[in-house]
Amino acid sequence: MHTIGPILFEHSKRAKNISISVRTQQRVRVAVPTGISFRSAEKTVRGKYDWIRKKQLAVSQQEQRFVNLPPIPVATAKLVLTNRILLLTKKYGFTVNRITIRNQRTRWGSCSIKSNISLNIKLYYLPADLRDYVILHELVHTVHHNHSPAFWDTLKTILPTAKSLDRRLKKHGLPVD
Repeated sequence: MHTIGPILFEHSKRAKNISISVRTQQRVRVAVPTGISFRSAEKTVRGKYDWIRKKQLAVSQQEQRFVNLPPIPVATAKLVLTNRILLLTKKYGFTVNRITIRNQRTRWGSCSIKSNISLNIKLYYLPADLRDYVILHELVHTVHHNHSPAFWDTLKTILPTAKSLDRRLKKHGLPVD
């Protein structure tokens, strides 16, 4: 029987429920709401042991997928991704403050409240339709800073296949935020 490795328990003022996240094969973090004991959180983790192992395996497989790829041509990848986000921004009338392309471990992209968009350089290896999905997802966050029905309605107006693309993207391991 395999162990799940070290577990980091942290109290979080933002957490409303006990939340387990697996970032790498060897890193499990448990966010515990203030007022809930670590002992209670440990019981929750014991009940989720199989889920954690499954998630660790998926994370490991996702990491291996990128290990076997040729090195990313950083300048080319940044140019391709930046040009694509600028083209889609103009085409759909979004406003972006700053664009950053970097090697992220936990997500494909993110958008700040100030409309700063950060994209994972690994997007370069994804098929063009999934790349565009991530970019458009982040661009819609410049208008709707959450995943509300209004967010999804706006995204589906621009990209009717958004939900199926989201499902396909999940097979590549990282969330889009």
